[in-house]
This record gives sequence, structure tokens and C-alpha cells, in this order.
Amino acid sequence: MKKYLLKRIISALAIVAVVVLINFTIIKLAPGNPARIMAGFDNPSQELIDALTVKYGLDQPFHVQFYRYVTTLLHGDMGDSYLYNQPVAQLILSHIGPSLLLSGVSAVLAVLAGGFLGLYAGKNHGAVMDKVFSGVAYVLNAMPSFWVGIMLILIFASTFKLLPTQGMVDMRADHEGFAYVLDVARHMVLPCLTLVAVQIPTYFRITKSSVMQVMAEDFITTFRVTGMSEGKIFRKYVFKNAILPIITIFGINLAYVVAGSTLVEIVFSWPGIGAFMYRSIMMRDYNVLMGVYLIIAISVALVMIVVDLIYAWLDPRIRYE
Repeated sequence: MKKYLLKRIISALAIVAVVVLINFTIIKLAPGNPARIMAGFDNPSQELIDALTVKYGLDQPFHVQFYRYVTTLLHGDMGDSYLYNQPVAQLILSHIGPSLLLSGVSAVLAVLAGGFLGLYAGKNHGAVMDKVFSGVAYVLNAMPSFWVGIMLILIFASTFKLLPTQGMVDMRADHEGFAYVLDVARHMVLPCLTLVAVQIPTYFRITKSSVMQVMAEDFITTFRVTGMSEGKIFRKYVFKNAILPIITIFGINLAYVVAGSTLVEIVFSWPGIGAFMYRSIMMRDYNVLMGVYLIIAISVALVMIVVDLIYAWLDPRIRYE
């Protein structure tokens, strides 16, 4: 197991290094000049644009800029934001909490709901409820997240006035303690419901297909012939083998909770890193973008290592290989 873990760590580090190079290259090749944006849109002087270009090293050759970036990165410094003139790490930390809260809760609820419905539908394939669940899943899968969010706002906020439409807290109230927690929970309902609705179909389809595939295996037929009860077969053998693909998908989604709900955060004005990243793209804030993409790459690499370890724990064949 130690050798297997070491191989996965080395592979993850190599992937992160490649991602850093690719992201840096793509961002630098993208059209737009941060210095022109920083100089303002109201007839900025060319002298100011040139001065800002030199100040932030944007006039240097590509390889020089990349070397400087990697050198500062290895010293634990992601650089400063062009737009906010603050350390990138500090800005990311100030926005990552709301994103982790919203996307993390949504991911857990989605995998529980989608997995449970998929297990039921796969075990009772062809039944009435299976057809109902499958139909609802196909409809939800066809809906973009921003559209679902807008519809929920129109129904529950604009029409019935039950829930707030934007933000993380009520800025006009000064809640503390448990009242603050309730306020955050109220503001989370609609964006969280949106994310859960669009993620459930993925977990449902994969779980259902996995259950049906495992139940069609020869060893399941052998257990039935020996007289083993369907409940025991499902709990002891079908369930354990069927959840492996779910773990993979959940791990991938969990890795992207850092910035995986950008559209929903924009629709609901949620102060997370997704909306922050979108503003940075529009303003060509290169250091912030590279910092966010680096965090995403590290998150994916770490979660994939954890998923592989869980796989190895659940499936002895991987450990032996």
C-alpha cells in the first residue's frame, strides 16, 4: 500500500506541475491587456499603460515571466492581484469559505439523494417508481443550473416571498450566534437546491446502471441458486460493488467545490470564489486566475489520491496489483 500511495503522490505532483504550465500559457495567450484595464476606460494615457506594463513585468518575454512566477510560487507566494492590489492567497482565502459551504453541502445532499434513488431504481428496474425517477432525472439533466436558479427565484422569492434572492446574509440585520446561522441557512436554500437538482441526475444514472450491471453478474446468479436471500445479496455484494463508480464521481465533484458553482454563485450573488473568479476573468487579473486554477488542480490531485485509496480499501484486487 505504501508503494501504491507513493506512486500516486508522484503522479499527482507531476500533474499539478503540468497544469501550472498549461494554465500560465493559456492565460498569457488570451486576448486583453491587464495594464489597459487597470489604467481605466476613460481615455487612459499610453504613458500610464506603459508604466503599469513595466511595473507588473508584463513586458518581459514569456519564459522570463514563467520563471518569475514559478520561483515566487515555490516560496509560497502566489503574487498580488492587479485589480485589488492585495496578495492572491489572502483574496482566495476570503472567498473560499462560502464556496466550500455551498458546494460541499450541495455535493453531499446530491450524492445521498441521487445514490439512494439510483439504488432503488436499479434494484426495481422496470417498476413504476423507476420510470418516474428516470423521467424526472432526464428532465433535470436537460436544465442548465442558471435557469433552474432563476426559476426558483421567481417561484419562491418573487412570487411567494418565502426566501431571499441573493447574498449570504441579510446586510440590514446584525445577526449573531444561532440567528446568524439561521440567516445563512435561509440564504443557502435556493442556491443549494439548484445545485442539488442539477447534480442528482448524474448520481442517479450512474448508480442505477452500476446496480443493474452488478446484479447481472454470474456470481450474483450463483448466490441466488444457493438460496441466499435477495436482501442479503444486495446488502453484502451488490451495494459494495455498485458504489465504486459513485465514489469516483463524488470525488471529482468534491474536488471542484472550490470553483464548481460559478454560474449559481453569480445568479444568487453568493460571495464565493466562483463569482470572484468570473470577475477576475473579465478584468484580466492573471495572478488571481492562476492562483484559483492552482488551488483547483491541487484539490483534484488530493481528492483523486483519497479516492484511489478508498478504491484500494474496498477492492482488494487494486491493492494486490
